[in-house]
Amino acid sequence: MPKPPILPTIDWPAVFDSAQDYDAWIDAAESSDNAAAMRKALASLSLEAPAAAALAALPRTVHVVAIAEDWCGDVLRHVPALQRLAEAAPKLEVRYITREAHKEVFVRFLTNGGEAIPKFVFLSDQFVECGNWGPMPADCRHIIARGKACGQGGAAREKVSARYDADPELREVIHELTALVMTAACAAP
Repeated sequence: MPKPPILPTIDWPAVFDSAQDYDAWIDAAESSDNAAAMRKALASLSLEAPAAAALAALPRTVHVVAIAEDWCGDVLRHVPALQRLAEAAPKLEVRYITREAHKEVFVRFLTNGGEAIPKFVFLSDQFVECGNWGPMPADCRHIIARGKACGQGGAAREKVSARYDADPELREVIHELTALVMTAACAAP
């Protein structure tokens, strides 16, 4: 049996250090309208008390590299949720990169072989990769995959849009992101 190809190792500290924090990233947005929409969404999001308390008490630093560009609808929806978590957690450090700026990173996080953003990569305090999220909640990714499988991609996107409309507070997204933060911050298995 042939040996599978080995992907190059990502220098996560270097990628993180080269990335932008939220303020710099949003200030550099291609669309001022999209930047304003994300700022408004961030201001309107709140965390439930248990999640806020857990995030405030993280035992270790968690680094997140977010692959995001402001033209994308899923980025507009989900980046504010990630940023709300970062604002609640002193030990959660988030940095933003574009697909083009770090092709070697993005190619490792394709969705069903295709380019889709955002992608959030969760790293421990030692920059060990602990999980990733995106471009949408897990159940929505399954709906899209089923739609593609049966040739009804449009109907699948409509179902995802209806789920988004039913969750304006992004509780599903916040729950999934919080779980990944907790995994990356854990002190024991």
